[in-house]
Amino acid sequence: MESGFGSDFGSGGGGGGKLDPGLIMEQVKVQIAVANAQELLQRMTDKCFRKCIGKPGGALDNSEQVRTGGRTGHPRPLSSGLLLRLCVPQKCIAMCMDRYMDSWNTVSRAYNSRLQRERANM
Repeated sequence: MESGFGSDFGSGGGGGGKLDPGLIMEQVKVQIAVANAQELLQRMTDKCFRKCIGKPGGALDNSEQVRTGGRTGHPRPLSSGLLLRLCVPQKCIAMCMDRYMDSWNTVSRAYNSRLQRERANM
């Protein structure tokens, strides 16, 4: 019986069953990237759900009041005297996820830039 890695990593192509280290490295990188993406999506979903859904129920309907500005069910007056409408849950979740992804991308670019600078200084 084959080990758990046999079909995933394969042989290097007729090299007497030797594993190709470059191929293994690429496959590990892909697996790490997939795991990181899954974790990102799970965190984003959890945070946005907690932020946007004030009273969880069986469905997201447009009449449900959602959290805005740290309050539940109370619109905030704008400086012009207009009331800020409460966003429906779907809109709140979409906006939250967009903001989360934008923030993540900004942090990721800054982190990668710093890594490149530090590698160049080695």
